[in-house]
Order: sequence, then structure tokens, then C-alpha cells
Amino acid sequence: MSIPSGFDELIHPATRLSVVALLAATEWADFAFVRDSLSLSDSALSKQLHTLGEAGYLELLKEGGGRRRRTKVRLTDRGRTAFEGHVAALRAIVDAAGPPAAADQVPPRQHSEAGR
Repeated sequence: MSIPSGFDELIHPATRLSVVALLAATEWADFAFVRDSLSLSDSALSKQLHTLGEAGYLELLKEGGGRRRRTKVRLTDRGRTAFEGHVAALRAIVDAAGPPAAADQVPPRQHSEAGR
């Protein structure tokens, strides 16, 4: 099987896929919200955001200064398109596998009257 069109190697690793999926559901998200939602350390999330930002998939906005500095992040149009294409490619891979053959299915467990 060939890799479907839209499959994105940059988004595919689980952590980046989780980041992009979370951001796809919102307009802007606070860094702390993304970090806490995905149970990542600051440094791990920063690394993933940097990688995705370098590809043009994310936009970062830093507000305030000093101890009150907040970082917000959002998907760019390019990032949203890449995510949607990747999800479609994953669905195509799963759909191509098809339902299991009848011989591969495990029959439902039978309840015995003797055991009651």
C-alpha cells in the first residue's frame, strides 16, 4: 500500500499530532492550557511548537512582559490544511484495511446455563 496523499510526516509523531489536534478545535490557546491538556513539560511543548512553527503550521503571540508574560498559539491556515489532510490520509489507511474477515472474527462468548 502506498502512503495516501496528505499524510504529513511532520504532524504524524504522537506529540505533534496531539498538539495540532487540540489547536484545531480552537482559535487561540494559551501555552499553559496546551501544556496541561497534553501533560507535557514546558520544554517538551516549546520544542514541538518550535518545530511546527518553523514549518509555518503555527503562529505564536507573546503578550505582556516579565512574570506576567503569556504565550498564545494557534494553527495557521497552512497548519489547519495540513492537519485536515493528515487526518484524511489516516482515515484512508484505516478504511483500506477494511473490516476483518469472518474467519478472523472471534465469536461472541456463549453463556452456559450450567454455570448459573
